[in-house]
Amino acid sequence: MRFPAFILALLSAAACYAQPVPVPGVSARAWILMDYATGQVLAAQEADTRLEPASLTKVMTTYLVAEALAQKTLSLQQPVTVSERAWRTQGSRSFVPVNKGVSVDELFKGMVIQSGNDASVALAEAIGGSEDGFAAMMNRTAQRMGLKDSNFLNASGYFEGPAPNHYSTARDLAHLAATLIRDHPEAHALHAIKEYTYNGIRQHNRNRLLWADPTVDGLKTGHSNAAGFCLIATAKRGPRRLISVVLGTASEEARARDSLNLLNWGFTGFDAVKLYDKGQAISQLKVFKGVQNLVGAGFAEDFVVSVPRGMSDKLSVQLVSRQPLVAPVAAGSAVGTLKLAVAGQPWGEYPVVALGAVPLAGFLGRWWDELRLFFQ
Repeated sequence: MRFPAFILALLSAAACYAQPVPVPGVSARAWILMDYATGQVLAAQEADTRLEPASLTKVMTTYLVAEALAQKTLSLQQPVTVSERAWRTQGSRSFVPVNKGVSVDELFKGMVIQSGNDASVALAEAIGGSEDGFAAMMNRTAQRMGLKDSNFLNASGYFEGPAPNHYSTARDLAHLAATLIRDHPEAHALHAIKEYTYNGIRQHNRNRLLWADPTVDGLKTGHSNAAGFCLIATAKRGPRRLISVVLGTASEEARARDSLNLLNWGFTGFDAVKLYDKGQAISQLKVFKGVQNLVGAGFAEDFVVSVPRGMSDKLSVQLVSRQPLVAPVAAGSAVGTLKLAVAGQPWGEYPVVALGAVPLAGFLGRWWDELRLFFQ
């Protein structure tokens, strides 16, 4: 699976220490606004509080379905026999028929666009053998993604009552959304579809922002009595994409309003500053015991940071390298930290990665560098 190491670290390490203008009023219990390109957190409240995610759970299910399609263990045309268990699942439904074959394509769209719990269970059983087996896959994937505060018990997020052991956080859900968008843009694109008709029943996407803002192209709504009204929203304006997560609002209207307020604030209150190109060497770092004694350090993707509007000329950077850096060094491994400041105030810290691999040197080279390290 594809979870870029520098992105995983960015999502946990990036933080804003000052705000350009006050954050707009947000009624959600917990929320976060994140810059997709770098994982920079522009603002947050209780972002690490564990809460029930309701149907936001389906973003992880969507990821695993997209992975199965990419690995060709599943195909869009493949029929899936809908079990009675899947058919009986309550809550939002796609109204799939019991004991009949429904294509993966129809189930996938039913889950993503209609938020069908029945479709979610049918897909989970097709991939994991059972929903319990699929939930285990969800949790293994969450661990690989670095989601430290998430635990999934089923594929849909639907429970008849409170389920405190089924939880996630605003930060983890933003990370999950970014990973889905990055790894599976074709699956992300389904979230922008406003309605879907299956079995003669037309249902609308529950994400109101698709109608309110043409730059919004996802991502997922959720609701239960325990979770309240929740929404992961994402929008792209020009070169920038932002992701917002709001958890525990009081109504559909509140979750849409909170999300749009955060997105608008993020786009209007910050400038995007491109500091480095993909693969551009910020510095050449010394390497010991390697076949070469230098390695380029930089970013695996274009590095664009958000700074308060009008303050880009007050942005300063400092590269702190890991020392001593000893071979073998894998391409993409963290070799340093880029520290940013705006007007002298800390603005974030971002891991810098090796732009190439440095294998171990031969015996003599390693022996000589061992002496150099000893006297260093």
